[in-house]
Amino acid sequence: MRITLLHPPHTAIGSRVPRENLPPFGLLCIGGPLIDAGHNVTLINADRGPKTTLEILSSVSQSRPDAVLIGHSGSTSAHPTAIDLIRRIKSQHPEAHMIYGGVYPTYHWKETLEECPEITAIVRGEGEVTTPTLINALERGTDLRCVSGIAFGSRSPQVTAPARMIGDLNSHRIGWELIDFAKYSYWGGRRAVILQFSRGCPHLCTYCGQRGFWTKWRHRDPVKFAAEIGWLYRTHGVTLINLADENPTSSKKAWRAFLEAMIVENVPVQIIGSTRADDIVRDAETLHLYKKAGCLRFLLGLEGTDEDMLTTLKKGGSRPKDQQAIKLLREHGMIGLCTFAVGFEEECDTDYWRLLRHLLRYDPDQVMSIYATPHRWTPFFEAAKTRRIIESDLRNWDYKHQVMETPNVPSWRVFLWVKAIETTLQLRPRALWRCFLHPDPEIRHAMQWYTRMGRRVVLRELWEFLTHWRRPHSNVSSFLGEEPLPEQALAVAR
Repeated sequence: MRITLLHPPHTAIGSRVPRENLPPFGLLCIGGPLIDAGHNVTLINADRGPKTTLEILSSVSQSRPDAVLIGHSGSTSAHPTAIDLIRRIKSQHPEAHMIYGGVYPTYHWKETLEECPEITAIVRGEGEVTTPTLINALERGTDLRCVSGIAFGSRSPQVTAPARMIGDLNSHRIGWELIDFAKYSYWGGRRAVILQFSRGCPHLCTYCGQRGFWTKWRHRDPVKFAAEIGWLYRTHGVTLINLADENPTSSKKAWRAFLEAMIVENVPVQIIGSTRADDIVRDAETLHLYKKAGCLRFLLGLEGTDEDMLTTLKKGGSRPKDQQAIKLLREHGMIGLCTFAVGFEEECDTDYWRLLRHLLRYDPDQVMSIYATPHRWTPFFEAAKTRRIIESDLRNWDYKHQVMETPNVPSWRVFLWVKAIETTLQLRPRALWRCFLHPDPEIRHAMQWYTRMGRRVVLRELWEFLTHWRRPHSNVSSFLGEEPLPEQALAVAR
């Protein structure tokens, strides 16, 4: 079969970093197994540029597809764009199968199929096994009800049994041959790719939209993973690895094995990713291995500094550990990027003032704000379902826009608080010293790159704030659906 993998353009603020773009890792993970199954696979990354709709349609036509597979890591905010492209492509290629995958369609399969009858099937959860099985069924004319892990049918949508979770993450290769590595860079021009050491997260944060998608935390073979990174550097000149894991350091033993394997590989590759402050504190005695293996920056999700809030959200963290983790990373020559979430129902002006004071005490190297966003398959949905929506355009559900009304503080003042906190943290003397006078050139480069990127984002946020008036709409449950959705997307292999 001629298969086209389509990565749609994303409208999210963070995706519009000028002249920098990362490969669509999720589609590459699907591409490898499809190529190995004997299919002719083409990748169209419309996020580069980004491509216009006419350019996308022209590229798809040139690939002469029997099937078009579309998906994006920013699944919710990319959903309207994906649906529009599916309809346009289907009108030009009526014989082509349209297959859609990602987090949002995995859970909202019924509404998505009813909304867009052009879709042949939705792949739910991990796609490495499901997608080749689905393509084989379509090629042979087999009943789709025999394919686990999909949803299909527009008039009476139906879902098959969940696909089994992949037990061995090394059993399916990434389709690296689908990309030109020279066209992808990040971190100020460094040749870069996205990778995953692990999938899932063992923690129970109520707002997390990813934990249930992967069902259970698993990791790749540490030595084989390090060897792949070494191969990417030696063969394709990749010097930056962006880990897409929710929590790569969950297993102290597995993570240490990876670090030691990376040290043996001895390649000048920098690694950035996300983890938990608890894990950094846990590994205080081995953080020198992090640095030696190439780790440069970790994003730490604080989700506020109020202990009661952390308990409510089941974050499992604490203020002392958050502060200690930032200090430990700095002592070992690494950067701590701290995200803080706002927009929870209980917040008032004094909470934002207290948040600013605590963040100043934490003294993070970099900060980034996100807004609480309800997803129907998370426990947070139940807590937020009566709150009013102030952003009805799913394209702006990217964690950088307020989507819910904060009862005690008007949205304009929430925005001003957030910008004031970010500005105060980034312009304080210590942050400026690290940005321009830090003795480590890699730290200086990272700080200056982040500052340049952040300046562009802030300017766009300010423009949108001034030009896009948000009025309250229906509440969350009326907008998304009344009933919560099952959180686990995959069946656990037994």
